[in-house]
Amino acid sequence: MTLTPELVTELYASTTLIVGIMLAAAGFASALGWAMICSKYLEGIARQPEMRAQLMTQMLFTGGLMEAFPMIVLGMSMWFIFANPFLGAVKSALGG
Repeated sequence: MTLTPELVTELYASTTLIVGIMLAAAGFASALGWAMICSKYLEGIARQPEMRAQLMTQMLFTGGLMEAFPMIVLGMSMWFIFANPFLGAVKSALGG
């Protein structure tokens, strides 16, 4: 079996589909994380209103960490799209 244009096209199409799923999952997880962070922030204010400043600082810090997750996934997905390590693996598996 040789590396045909159809095989390369199928490989890129499959990679693109998986990257889309990865980005959607990262966006959903980030939104869910933000929702949980904000709800706990509001619960904390309801229990101890005098801690509002400290809780807001912690909320924003944790939210910043939460926003790093989709950016890391975006970087990984760009690597899959532009450098596509699977193409090299298929070439070596086919002996070409």
